[in-house]
Amino acid sequence: QFHLVESGGGLVQPGGSLRLACAASEPPLDYYAIGWFHQAPGKERERVSCISNSGISTTYADSVKGRFTISRDNAKNTAYLQMDSLKPEDTGVYYCAATFAWICGSEMDYWGNGTLVTVSS
Repeated sequence: QFHLVESGGGLVQPGGSLRLACAASEPPLDYYAIGWFHQAPGKERERVSCISNSGISTTYADSVKGRFTISRDNAKNTAYLQMDSLKPEDTGVYYCAATFAWICGSEMDYWGNGTLVTVSS
């Protein structure tokens, strides 16, 4: 069965950086588009970024453009989210999700359990 496990969350000061990783249990990962989602405390989950199965196409929410970068290494069965210039509003749980398609759609098929990011001084 296909599983996703996030890692890399933690406590960071405003302006700092974190690199999240999403490890998949079953290769080949290049069958799946990968998305990162953010759920702030008390709010609904929101898509932050997606990357196509080949890595050629990427999308970002307006709130993170210029600060976050999504990438993937299919040989390592892992996707990443590099987060720079972090703001307190970036605080929350970050989830990795996958869909058996070349690009993210309205629904994702598989979800990890999330990793907590706290941006605070």
